[in-house]
Amino acid sequence: MNIAVVGTGYVGLVTGTCFAEMGNHVICVDIDKAKVERMRNGEIPIYEPHLDVLFERNIKQSRLSFTTDLSEAVKKSSIIFLALPTPPGEDGSADLSYVLGVADQLGGILSDYKIVINKSTVPVGTAEKVHDAIAKKYKGEFDVISNPEFLREGFAVDDFMKPDRVVIGTRSERAKKVMQDLYAPFLRQGNPIYFMDERSAELTKYAANSFLATKITFMNEIANLCEKVGANVDAVRIGIGSDDRIGKRFLFAGIGYGGSCFPKDVQALEHTSKQYDYDFRILQSVMQVNNAQKLVLAEKLKNYFKGDLKGKHFALWGLAFKPDTDDIREAPSLYIIDELLKAGATVKAFDPEAMSNVKKLLGDKIEFATDEYDAINNADALLIATEWSLFRTPDFARIDKLLKNKIIFDGRNLYDPVKMKEMGYYYSSIGREIIS
Repeated sequence: MNIAVVGTGYVGLVTGTCFAEMGNHVICVDIDKAKVERMRNGEIPIYEPHLDVLFERNIKQSRLSFTTDLSEAVKKSSIIFLALPTPPGEDGSADLSYVLGVADQLGGILSDYKIVINKSTVPVGTAEKVHDAIAKKYKGEFDVISNPEFLREGFAVDDFMKPDRVVIGTRSERAKKVMQDLYAPFLRQGNPIYFMDERSAELTKYAANSFLATKITFMNEIANLCEKVGANVDAVRIGIGSDDRIGKRFLFAGIGYGGSCFPKDVQALEHTSKQYDYDFRILQSVMQVNNAQKLVLAEKLKNYFKGDLKGKHFALWGLAFKPDTDDIREAPSLYIIDELLKAGATVKAFDPEAMSNVKKLLGDKIEFATDEYDAINNADALLIATEWSLFRTPDFARIDKLLKNKIIFDGRNLYDPVKMKEMGYYYSSIGREIIS
């Protein structure tokens, strides 16, 4: 099939590359001329494991191309995916200006039947808005459908190539047949494709992410209670995770969720509920708890140093909101850095992939290390904000020599408290006994 993907962020680039990998011809569209030129030259603009191999292969085999010309891409394609940003506004609403702006352009471009697919995460009713925007200028046949993505950053290629389900929102039999054929190669193991109305598909994405955010937040609340009552959140996690009604995933305590999806999707769903005069109290609590949880590590640090961080120097391991990505959107690390700087401390950070993004944001407000050990040299304490694999089994003998004090505040529960005690560390984690 001939496919156009409008937008080359995480979702758009993964979508376009993976469809090309299945033999389709894909044109990716972006308004950033410099970015398009870099991609034409084989330079991938995001970090996502395994994407680079598929990206390079499909460019070489001429199945994946890039343009700034929306009209050119649309005229050569029968299917048009919209993978555009929908950033949150101050009130939590999703900004649809990019989506509706392209829809308006499509109305002036279409000349025959096309399927326009909302791949972006959009509020309930967006498919209708996109349809109306196109129909203002184009009076011929076309379908607008919802096909929400369920991609985890760090696992996006695997999630796309082997989806556990595909959700399609359409009442058009013509579009339904095309979508069945398009996704058939990805569902050979028998995983389902679910057809439903457009509004239900749009809500499904928000509901899924909001539920997972709620599950994470609930466990963080349990972790905070564990510290009060003297319980161990790891034991509690195992105890409840073995119940198949609950499941083992998304039960790890930490310093809150971040990234491009959970924060904005929870906000958007809560905003939608307000529009329809529904008081979604659970989501309000989820947002409140998560905002507080991002500062838990900084508060622990302040308590240890009796509220005086002025002149102290801290090492920070991890800047991305999760491992295997360079995404720093709503990352807890940024909130921690802000608290430390406001308290008069200095920070030297290391992250395998996200340092360039943080440097663009913060400039020289903090130092950036060449590796994890450079970060801790002569630091008053080490803070861990992201659970990258290389942080899991560090050289503690080397750490002993570099850290000014054997103090670790671990926001991701990477180490065994018993072993930390044996090595003589002050070790504070989330929902577990403080070792001193």
